[in-house]
Amino acid sequence: MENSITISVLVNAPIHKVWDKWTKPEHIVRWTFASDDWHAPFAESDLKIGGKFSTTMAAKDGSFSFDFSGVFTDVHAPTRLAYTMDDGRMALVEFQTVGAATKVTESFQMEGENSEEMQRSGWQAILDNFKKYVESL
Repeated sequence: MENSITISVLVNAPIHKVWDKWTKPEHIVRWTFASDDWHAPFAESDLKIGGKFSTTMAAKDGSFSFDFSGVFTDVHAPTRLAYTMDDGRMALVEFQTVGAATKVTESFQMEGENSEEMQRSGWQAILDNFKKYVESL
């Protein structure tokens, strides 16, 4: 992917548990935000090639919200997931067993509005929040 950023995290959980928490809406709403003053009040996912997904990310004070949405282009449970966002950018998420843990690697095409560092830190914060959520279960 051109103009892409890659981030990763090691989650202390088996790959099937990590996949489950990443892909099911009832879990997505529990971790898909970058800071404690945000939340994800809604998520839906039709987990198949051509299936659509959408997650609402919102400031808890009600000042701002947006939908993160797109279409799945590749689904290989529990190791690989790819999608195209509604703005045309592509993303790939790979899950790899590392001992008793799972490495989650996410690559995504940058958007043109925010700096690379801002995009990297925002997506990494969400990925770190995912790790924290899964490991708390």
